[in-house]
Amino acid sequence: MNLGMTILKGRRSIRKYKDEKVSDEIISAAIEGAKLAPTARNAQPWIIGVIKEKETLNKLSELATHGKFIKDANVCFAVFTEKDHKFFVEDGCAATMQIILGLWSYGVGSCWIAGDKMEYADDVRTLLGVPERYTLISLIPAGYPADVTIPSKKSAEEISFFEKYRED
Repeated sequence: MNLGMTILKGRRSIRKYKDEKVSDEIISAAIEGAKLAPTARNAQPWIIGVIKEKETLNKLSELATHGKFIKDANVCFAVFTEKDHKFFVEDGCAATMQIILGLWSYGVGSCWIAGDKMEYADDVRTLLGVPERYTLISLIPAGYPADVTIPSKKSAEEISFFEKYRED
């Protein structure tokens, strides 16, 4: 198996983190990976916040309905895209996944927390001082895993078809 597939197959959503700092070099590498994400018409409509201050991490954990563990992360990325861009969701999701995989390649775990269409999206944008022309796509708390759970996944046969879908 090649390195890329090893990273893809090993990635897990991590919600429990060790109290160990994620280096600025790893954070920069994750941002570098995000900027290389595919984007419709090469618009690159994103901005990415990097939050490390405990007070702000605590506030984010209070806002995000399914992200209470943000307060325990070493760092949290906030991915925003220009909301008037036709493919803002797709482009923001591509950048989000690049960050997640980039972090995992360094052994740093993370968890994708939804932002788009969530009731707290505007509150997060306001908290971080992001202009109104942007909308929140995701929050990505990250840190070195304290616990890794391996959930069961459907088989490739259960989720794919070739040429044309057929009911059995």
